[in-house]
Amino acid sequence: MKTVDLNSDLGESFGAWEMGNDAAMIDVATSVNVACGFHGGDYDTMRKTVELAKARGVSVGAHPGYRDIHGFGRRPFYGMKASEIENLVAYQIGALQAIATAAGYKVTHVKAHGALSNVACEEDTTARAIASAIRAVDPSLIFVVLANTKLVQAGEAANLALAHEVFADRAYEDDGTLVSRKKPGSVLHDPKQIAERVVRMIQDGAVISVTGKIIKMRTDTVCIHGDTPGAVDIARGVRQALKDAGIEVAPFKRS
Repeated sequence: MKTVDLNSDLGESFGAWEMGNDAAMIDVATSVNVACGFHGGDYDTMRKTVELAKARGVSVGAHPGYRDIHGFGRRPFYGMKASEIENLVAYQIGALQAIATAAGYKVTHVKAHGALSNVACEEDTTARAIASAIRAVDPSLIFVVLANTKLVQAGEAANLALAHEVFADRAYEDDGTLVSRKKPGSVLHDPKQIAERVVRMIQDGAVISVTGKIIKMRTDTVCIHGDTPGAVDIARGVRQALKDAGIEVAPFKRS
């Protein structure tokens, strides 16, 4: 039986500003990536998210991004030194580790957020800096990487355990990168279409680009964004479709 993890980016509310339905998403996901206060989230939200995940036995990971609350971490910061990126990532991992420890839980993985991830997919310096930060903080952490990108190469070079990720609700370019959110059709919204697409991804080990190109990709985990409109319905539809197809849903583990 094939097995896949379902992950979601959560804990992105900040103070009185709320984003997504974390409690409902945690009921469907098998791992969650928690914002660490730089692109979203705060210490209270982090604690609440970790406690929700702990209560449901869902794996918790750090979701570090650029220090960009106003832009939700989706604006690239080019020109940062490798040391600056390492410190940026290490700082955020450490923050979540402290919160998780206080809640009696453990951080198991790291996944870069938004523009930080997008830049790292195509730029060696950023990808290697993220991997170096993870290894320096805790080499047992699993590095969640966008399949077929420089993140994979950086993670392998740092000798980190990797979880290769594909996106349920995002469109792909022919080179295997995500279609920019600035372009129409970059985010998918039809729950039935998304569910069928995810099943094909797992069964075929590939994604289909916007032009119809088949791109082979290893798939350990599937991301469903918690801030996508209708995210809960999308997640439930994906999980049911996987079950109907005989695909087990379970958290990824070190291999």
